[in-house]
Amino acid sequence: MTEPTRAEVCIAALAEVWRDAGEIMASPFGSIPMIASRLAKRTFSPDLVLTDGEAAIIVGAPPINTSPQDLVREAAVPYRTIFSVVWSGRRHIVMQASQIDRFGNQNLSAIGPPNQPKVQLIGVRGAPGNSVNHKTSYWVPDHSTRTFVEAVDTVCGVGYDRAAAAGSGATRFHDLPRVVSNLGVFDFSGPNHSMALVSVHPGVTVDEVVAATGFELQLDSAVETPWPTDDQLAIIAELDPKGARDREIRT
Repeated sequence: MTEPTRAEVCIAALAEVWRDAGEIMASPFGSIPMIASRLAKRTFSPDLVLTDGEAAIIVGAPPINTSPQDLVREAAVPYRTIFSVVWSGRRHIVMQASQIDRFGNQNLSAIGPPNQPKVQLIGVRGAPGNSVNHKTSYWVPDHSTRTFVEAVDTVCGVGYDRAAAAGSGATRFHDLPRVVSNLGVFDFSGPNHSMALVSVHPGVTVDEVVAATGFELQLDSAVETPWPTDDQLAIIAELDPKGARDREIRT
């Protein structure tokens, strides 16, 4: 078996968020999540719906560097249609997070005090609506105490504590299945839906994950993240022939 890179381990781990998902829309943000969604569609989730990132559903799962004119489109998805998918819970997005806390609140808007932030980022984007209306997982390519924080500076994506406070009427589809970082895989199976360590990537220790996390993790049943199979590695290489995956991740 060919030894995978850390990026390839993360791709295989992220693909698992869509395992047996059925006919739902997969919306990945970032090269590694995009490769992961296409790996899932080519293997264990053939009914996943992928888009061109603009306004159409694409056929199959082509390489991520495929030119727009070479994509085969099978249906139009105008802007208004996306909202009907979002609000129905028939979507599973993987967003990135500049900060994430123990209950899954996510920040990609600004770092520092809201009235005078130190760094302005991209804004809340669609994170509030995504996180309360359908499954939302997160990809963090640089796991550190600056990204895994006790409390996010600005709440963009809604975590379990705030969803509980809002009530089930407003958050009936709220679900945060996974967080995957360059160090490990996490879920929210800890007390009161707090973050728990599911697995550490090969070559990473639990102590390294704990040292890079700014809050207490649930550590009861952590294992090693499975390596991708040779078949998965071959598909990943086909999906990403220019090696974008290795440029996105900190190792």
